[in-house]
Order: sequence, then C-alpha cells, then structure tokens
Amino acid sequence: MQTFIRITIAAAMLASAGAAQAQAVQLQKPVPFAQENDVSDAIKGQCQLGEKLADFVKERSSVPVELTSQAPNSKSGRVLQMEISDAVSMGNAFMGHQKFVKAKGTLFENGKKVASFTVRRNSMGGAFGGFKGSCAVLGRTVAAIGADVGKWLAKPVDGASLGE
Repeated sequence: MQTFIRITIAAAMLASAGAAQAQAVQLQKPVPFAQENDVSDAIKGQCQLGEKLADFVKERSSVPVELTSQAPNSKSGRVLQMEISDAVSMGNAFMGHQKFVKAKGTLFENGKKVASFTVRRNSMGGAFGGFKGSCAVLGRTVAAIGADVGKWLAKPVDGASLGE
C-alpha cells in the first residue's frame, strides 16, 4: 500500500512539474517597434515585421506561445516582452539586398525577470534573391529571429546575444 501511495505522489509531482513547464508564454502580436528607433516609415507600413515576428516565434518555439492583441501583464504568468529595435533595408533586387533586423526581449514569470536577450539577423536575399522584394528579404530575417527566440525560450539565458 505504501508503494502505491509513493507512486501516486510521484506521479502527481511529475504532472504538476509538467504543467508548470507547459504554461504558455504570452507574446504581443504584433511585436511593437521600440520607442527610440530609426526604422523607416516604409518598412513599418509595408513589411508587417511585427506580425510576422510574433507568428514565427510561436511557430518555431518548442515552448507553447500564446499571442495577445494587447501587451500582456508581465506580473501574471509567463510573458515575453519583445520589441523591434532596428531594421534597415538597403539595396534592391538589381544591386543586391542588404537587410537586417534587430530585436530585444525580456522573459518574465509572475512579475520577476527570468532572462533577456538581443538578436540580430542579416540577409542578402538568399537563393534567387534577385527575384525577391525588400519586404520578403526582411521577412527572412524575422523568420530566423523567430527560430532564435523559440530556441532561447526552451533554455533562457540572461544577457544572451542571439543570431549573428
């Protein structure tokens, strides 16, 4: 009988630990631009980087991510506060693309900072870059950032510098 009770208690403890790990991280969609940024109005208005970045973080994370339309309350649950701090679109399909996006984020759990990161990704367009528009190439950078952040969420390290 004591063995049964021990097994039951151990199973309950494992289940509760798994539930804590499975708690979704809340992330605002779209990911906002930092207040202080030099991102052109054309990029902000045409490329939908914030929407794409939130979707890619959710899609490429092994940790459940819940997208919210408003900035989530960092004092309750797990919250990733992210912002796009810079994006540059130089060049074009004929001259060659030279694009990058930078972002930063902080993970909170019940109001306490867990860890933060900065991330930067560059792209020249990849294969057939000459056939891609500027927003498509910038989209490649936020896809890579989404994968970087998704991987980081599984094992957050404070002060991490992700990407390139």
